[in-house]
Amino acid sequence: GGKKGGGGGKSAEMQVTPRSEDFSQWYLDVIRDAELASYGPVRGTMVIRPYGFALWESLQTYLDRRFKETGHSNAYFPQLIPYSFITKEASHVEGFSPELALVTHGGGKELEEPLVVRPTSETIVNHMFSQWIQSYRDLPLLVNQWANVHRWEMRTRPFVRTLEFLWQEGHTAHATKEEAQEEAMKMIGVYAEFAENVAGMPVVVGRKSRVERFAGADDTYTIEAMMGDGRALQ
Repeated sequence: GGKKGGGGGKSAEMQVTPRSEDFSQWYLDVIRDAELASYGPVRGTMVIRPYGFALWESLQTYLDRRFKETGHSNAYFPQLIPYSFITKEASHVEGFSPELALVTHGGGKELEEPLVVRPTSETIVNHMFSQWIQSYRDLPLLVNQWANVHRWEMRTRPFVRTLEFLWQEGHTAHATKEEAQEEAMKMIGVYAEFAENVAGMPVVVGRKSRVERFAGADDTYTIEAMMGDGRALQ
C-alpha cells in the first residue's frame, strides 16, 4: 500500500529547511508540507488548499461573530469599480496606482471607461453611502464586507503578499469625528484581541506616521506582529 512507491523518507529537496538557517525558506517549506497552499498558474497568485482554507474559515467565523456583536452588518459590493471613482481622490489613486489591475475590454469590445479590479472598496462604498444616508437618523451606518481584493504586487509571498487575497473590510459612517474615532479604536481593539487571544500572536497596537498612512486617510491605526526574521508584519 501507500501513496508512493520507492524507499522510505522524504527526498532531500522535500526536507523542511531549519528555521535558524533560512527563515524565509522554512516558511515556504512549512506551507508546502502542511498542504496549506500551492502556487497558482499566474505569477504572484496562490491556490488555498483545504487545510489552509479551514484556517481561514475558523478565523472568519470568530471575527464575523465579533463584528456582529459590535453592531456591524455584512454586505457585498461589486468587484469592478469605475476608474473615475479612483481618480476622484488624488491621494487615493496616488497610493494605489502602481498596484491597480484594469479591465479595458469586455464582451469583445473596448470599454468606454476602464474598470478597476477592486484593490479596496472605499470609493464604491462611499458612493453607495451617499445614496443611503439622507439624514443623521441614518447614522451610524456600520457595514462589513468579506471579499477578495487584487493588488499588482511585484514581490509576493504566500499568505503575506499575493496578487489576490481574501480579507474583510469594515466601512462605517458617523455623525461626528469623535464617534468615528471611537469606532476606530474599538475595532482596533477587536483585531488585537483576536490576534493575541485567538491566534496566539502578540501584537503592538499603534498609529502610522504621516508618510505611512493609508492613501487618503487622516489617521491609520494598525496592529503589527514581529516575525521570526525580525521584520514587523502589519
